[in-house]
Amino acid sequence: MLTLTENASTIIKTITGSGEESETSGLRISSETSDSPDLSVAAAGGPEPSDQVIEEGGARVFLEENAAVTLDDKVLDAQVDSSGAVQFTLIQQAS
Repeated sequence: MLTLTENASTIIKTITGSGEESETSGLRISSETSDSPDLSVAAAGGPEPSDQVIEEGGARVFLEENAAVTLDDKVLDAQVDSSGAVQFTLIQQAS
C-alpha cells in the first residue's frame, strides 16, 4: 500500500485543507490505463466510489484503481521549491 512521508502529509494537508470540503477533501492520483507509468494528481473534494483511500498524518489520498496497483509498493514524498511549486516524488518501499 502507498505510504506518505511526513513532508508529503504536510503538503497535502496544506493543498487540500482550506474551504468547506476540507474534512472530506484530499489529493486524487489517477492513471489512464493499468500499464501506463503516467499519473495525474489533482485536489479532489472526495474520493470516487472505486478509489482506495489512504489517510496518514491527517492527509487523505484517493487512489484510482489503476494508480493503486502502480503505487502499491511506493512511498510518496513532496517538496516545495523556491518558487512555491510542489514536486512529488515516488520512492520504492524498503523490503
